[in-house]
Amino acid sequence: MILNSVRCRVLLTAHSTTQVSTQAAFRFQYERRWEFACEFNQYVSTFIYSQMAMKRRASQNENNVISAYNYLKLVTSGITIISISSVILLACTFQSIGIQSNNTLKYNLFYTENKIMPLPEAKKLWPKALVAEGDQSRLQAVFTKAQRGEKITLGVIGGSITRAGTKIAIDKRYANVMLAWWQKTFPKTKCELINAGIGATRSDYGAMRLKQDLLSKSPDFVILEFACNDLDTPEYAESYEGMVRQILNSENKPALMLLFMTRKDGTNVQAPEIKIGSHYQLPMISYRNAIWAEMQAGRLQWDQICPDEVHPNEAGHALAGGLLCETLKKAFRKFKPNHISFIAERPAPLYSNAFEYTSLDDGVTLIPVTNHGWTFDNSGKDNVGWKSSVPGSILEFEISGTQIYLSFWKLNGPMGKAKIQIDKNEPVEMDAWFDQTWGGYRNMELIGNKLSPGKHLVRIELLADKNKNSTGNEFRVLCLGSTGTDHNQHSENRSMAK
Repeated sequence: MILNSVRCRVLLTAHSTTQVSTQAAFRFQYERRWEFACEFNQYVSTFIYSQMAMKRRASQNENNVISAYNYLKLVTSGITIISISSVILLACTFQSIGIQSNNTLKYNLFYTENKIMPLPEAKKLWPKALVAEGDQSRLQAVFTKAQRGEKITLGVIGGSITRAGTKIAIDKRYANVMLAWWQKTFPKTKCELINAGIGATRSDYGAMRLKQDLLSKSPDFVILEFACNDLDTPEYAESYEGMVRQILNSENKPALMLLFMTRKDGTNVQAPEIKIGSHYQLPMISYRNAIWAEMQAGRLQWDQICPDEVHPNEAGHALAGGLLCETLKKAFRKFKPNHISFIAERPAPLYSNAFEYTSLDDGVTLIPVTNHGWTFDNSGKDNVGWKSSVPGSILEFEISGTQIYLSFWKLNGPMGKAKIQIDKNEPVEMDAWFDQTWGGYRNMELIGNKLSPGKHLVRIELLADKNKNSTGNEFRVLCLGSTGTDHNQHSENRSMAK
């Protein structure tokens, strides 16, 4: 089999004042395309030193990497990797390449036949990424607060891109790259980051959990990211706008910036989100616009910045964070100390304010009025809630709102089906079995729409029926949320909670 592409991250580490060694780790993986890929884009925790390493002196050019590529083609020809999970680690140690000692340099390179392509810098891509600088009065107010040495709270909310997986070091995530800019710019100011990202979720659930997960921490600056998870429907335009309105109307009056990430094919829902951002005159950055132009021109390969269809690697996070930092840098250049910024009032809704007023009963706050056969399970992290595996088990809840949502755990495992009914309305069935094997996720479904104002009874019954591929009947109810709740009622509820 022939290795047709090499992606590499070369870590150059100074060992003494006279010698610098280059350590490189190669991971070969048998892919669906029946090709070999070689990844250097993630840090490799363990290097395997090999006597097969080339012991030739490298010069200050590309020959070392090109030679490694040719050598690997020779070594790997004829190797058969049995499964996708099979991993081969090799290491090559090079002599000094002439850089100064006590320095650590990192290169992200893509080798294609005749040339090596470095990752583009965020500074150069920023003009393509900028959608709008927007009204920066709120951001200038945050600069003023930071300049005074007062604590600054930064918040990010979105899906799995924002949350980032364990493979991405915390300080390499886009949110933490952005945090580092604030810390460097205001070294005497304490800066705290609240990462409210939850994987496989959209802005409907985001609008319902926004208060408890983020706004309750009184953020001064917020990044909103749902361009890859949301769908291009009126419902999600409304829920996204609801999040924008909640953030802008929160007590701390935070600055808000919109970030638009992308999938491998260049698709996202930034178009309707840009309309909303323009309506509220918000700063907006499109990671998608920045990288897509580079990819179309052949100056960037998707595999350099992302190992799958959507989740950036460290290089991708660094680029996204860098674009945010460039936006902040340019805004800070306009900063005038002691200047009082006038913060404009919010305009009327572009689509709807239904998701501006929401309620959420989640985890320990999800208390049934009727329970037959269900138990509360808080042993997990993302799937805390009520569970049952016995068909005929019944749960009932009371909740107010004109739209009601149910969140339940979907998993490729022994999961079953449940019948959901609101008041005397037509019941609907929900299937908790999931056909993918990458893990479970919180699935949010609209179960009641255009309901009359006031309280409603939600009845959940576990069914004996299940997906033909499932081996059990388990169902986990995680939360109930609603939108379109009365503003006065919300004020009363907040007062009672205090």
